[in-house]
Order: sequence, then structure tokens, then C-alpha cells
Amino acid sequence: MVSVKREREIDLEDDEVPVKIGRSSEDRRSRHCPYLDTINRSVLDFDFEKLCSISLSHINVYACLICGKYFQGRGLKSHAYTHSVQFTHHVFLNLHTLKFYCLPDNYEIIDSSLEDITYVLKPTFTRQHISGLDKQGKLYRAYDGTTYLPGIVGLNNIKANDYANVVLQALSNVPPLRNYFLEEENYCGIRRPPGDIMFLLVQRFGELMRKLWNPRNFKAHVSPHEMLQAVVLCSKKNFQITKQASLTKVFQGSMRIFSKKLPHPDLPPEEKVALLLKEEYQEEMSDTTFLFLTLDLPTAPLYKDEKEQLIIPQVPLFNILAKFNGNTEKEYKTYKENFLKRFQLLKLPPYLIFCIKRFTKNNFFVEKNPTIVNFPITNVDLREYLTEEAQVTEKNTTYDLVANVVHDGKPTEGAYRIHVLHHGTGKWYELQDLQVTDILPQMITLSEAYIQIWKRRESEDDTTNHTGA
Repeated sequence: MVSVKREREIDLEDDEVPVKIGRSSEDRRSRHCPYLDTINRSVLDFDFEKLCSISLSHINVYACLICGKYFQGRGLKSHAYTHSVQFTHHVFLNLHTLKFYCLPDNYEIIDSSLEDITYVLKPTFTRQHISGLDKQGKLYRAYDGTTYLPGIVGLNNIKANDYANVVLQALSNVPPLRNYFLEEENYCGIRRPPGDIMFLLVQRFGELMRKLWNPRNFKAHVSPHEMLQAVVLCSKKNFQITKQASLTKVFQGSMRIFSKKLPHPDLPPEEKVALLLKEEYQEEMSDTTFLFLTLDLPTAPLYKDEKEQLIIPQVPLFNILAKFNGNTEKEYKTYKENFLKRFQLLKLPPYLIFCIKRFTKNNFFVEKNPTIVNFPITNVDLREYLTEEAQVTEKNTTYDLVANVVHDGKPTEGAYRIHVLHHGTGKWYELQDLQVTDILPQMITLSEAYIQIWKRRESEDDTTNHTGA
């Protein structure tokens, strides 16, 4: 066990570091450093958890700017101090205060040439910058020489996390959500109850958004490591932060559900008729909110003849949207009871998420429905799925596709990729982990779409720029 004295030496704060006798305070705090040319920007990666590589502590952690490793403390006998002496690596960055230091001489370095490093660690965006993100398609050059479009960058696949990558990419291209998180001031001051860890999700998601949209990256890809660590830590609890309801407003709509209990199918006909007359078997109506709409695919054929072996079933989008027209009935089974339900929309959100139900699970295995959904990528009008009252109050009901998540392959062995619209250029891009390629819009509709995000047009003139649509 490390002694109390030893911990004290490791965790010394910046103003507590021992000073050599005879050195002035001013001389210690700011000096020109002769070792700046030893910094190796190509090894710097601030996407991973800020832990000391030796003690695994997150307290008072410094990054060595020569090898990229993290070390705790900078006082005598600290891990960063020892590393500096042992390997003659002299320039370090405090990952919390964003201050630079030279070790083992132990003085602060103030030099404008280091500003690009602090910006990569913590990108910041002005409101003017944010307001112009979707109005231009300028390519930027990363330190490693690659060019990229901010927002259209690859995500590392750490451990088969492509399913999470596509969701993060989709959310990063929803402008209201993205803009909120690019300004850390929007949520950094939210008051939280003691012991609350769920805010970590908000913090990490914001950090990831700023890195994905950073115009001054060292490389044209980002690792979601810290975001995924937060998800692992918090996934067993409900993500609830009351002040952030306006995030919810981006995706939240409302619907009306008509539900009718059904008699057990094995009962004699006369008993069924008698039960249907009782009050508990009459149709009930309820209103509820939703964050996404589940679209059911027709059952794929079990057997095919020789001529149809290469034919993949197809269905128009509007066929599966009929679930929400207020007339189509669907039977739902629970462990004990069966219900007949129909749905109708009451309020449409600014951004609408469709989840196409491709996977079904039984007691033995997960089965995937490969049916292709035929859909236009622009001008999808949902007015007919609203109640009569809602058709009067909802002025804008037309949507354009902005993100399309695809699942390829078998249910348990497949891979995920995503198509996203870059608003500044009007072009579509396909992203699969680190791979980023442009794609023709007509190719998007040929994929096994799984999750889609649609943007509502807020006026007749508000047409999303889809090149080649």
C-alpha cells in the first residue's frame, strides 16, 4: 500500500510543487522552453480515458507530449517526474488545467505554438461558427495530412462497437441536438443531486460531438472510448435530467392508441361472444408520447422455388407506415392476454426516428427479416397518419431523410454502417467505423435499412439540399 506521504507527493497540486532554493516564483511559473521541438503531435491522442498509465488514477493526470502516455502528478517522485528523468521526455500537459510544464525543472511553459494541442484536447465553438456549420462544405486538413469534412469522420471500432458508432454518427448529424452539445455552457451548469453519475453521459456525449466537428483535428477519425465507458457505467440506470427536456423535444412526438382486449383463442365461440359484451373487452383510448416509431415488416417467405432464390422481398415505406393510419389493426400477445391495437399520430417532432423491426427473438435464436424497404429520401408526407384535429394544427408534415443506419449480414455476426447527409454540401456519405466514402442517394434505398432519422421541413422553402436526389 502506498504511504500517506507517498500519495501526497504524487497528488500535489500545481501551486504546491517544491521549488529549488534560489529560483524566483516568476522564473518558475513561466519560461521559454528549449524542448518544444521534441513534441510529437502524431502520437497525441486525447480520446481515451484520462488515467495514469501506472497508478490508473484519474487525479492530477499529465500527458507526456513526446510519447503520448499519461502520468499522475509532477512533484518529486511522482510518475510524471520519474518518467521525465528516466526517458528524458520534458514537456507535459495537465489534462485538467490545460497548462504546460517542463520536467524535471518544473516550470510552466507559456507559448502560443502549443494552442493547437489544447484545442484538440478541448475544442470550443462560437455561436457564429455553429450557425455556419450547415452552410458550407469546406474540407479541412488534419495534422496527419488527410483531408476531412467536420462531422463526417470515422469512429474507431474498439470491441465490436459498430452498432454504437452508427447511432452516435446519426445523432451527431441532427443539427439541433449537435448545436446544443457543441456549446458546453448549455449544460455544464445543470444542478445535479448528490451522487448522480448519469450526467457523465451528457458530458461525454458533448465531448464526442465537439471532437467529431473539430475543424482542427490531428487526424481524420475519433475514438468513442470515453463515451462508451460512460455508457457501460450508467446503462443500468435511467437517463433522466429534468432540465434537458428540450433535448427530448427534438425527437418526441405523441400518438393515440386504441386498445381492445381479446378473448382467449381456445375458448368456445359462445363464450367469446359473451366476453366481448363485457366492459373490460371494450376498446379503450389513450394518448402517449414517443421518441421513435417502430415499423413492422411483413413476414418474409419461408420457402422459395428455384426461380425466386435470388429475389429479396421488398415493401414500400408507405405500406409499413399504414400501421399508424388509425384503421389498421394489429394483434399483440402477452404472457396471459391478447390485445388488438391501432395507432394514430397526434403530434410530429422536428426530427422523426423510424426503427424498422428486422429482428425477432424466440427461445432458440434471433432471426432477421431481410426485406428491403423502398423509400424516397425526400418529400415524405405524413399528414394522412394524423388525427383530423392534428391535421388542422400541424402545419408542416413533410420530412426528408438525414441519416440511415444499415445492418448487413446475419443477426449475430453482421455489421453496421450508416449513411448521413452533410447539410453544407448536400452530399451523402457512408461511414463504417474508420471508413468514410461518398455514396449516391439512389444506392441508399437498396440497403437493409434499420434505423432512420428524418428532418421535418419547417416551411415550403425549407428543402434539405440532397445532391442527386
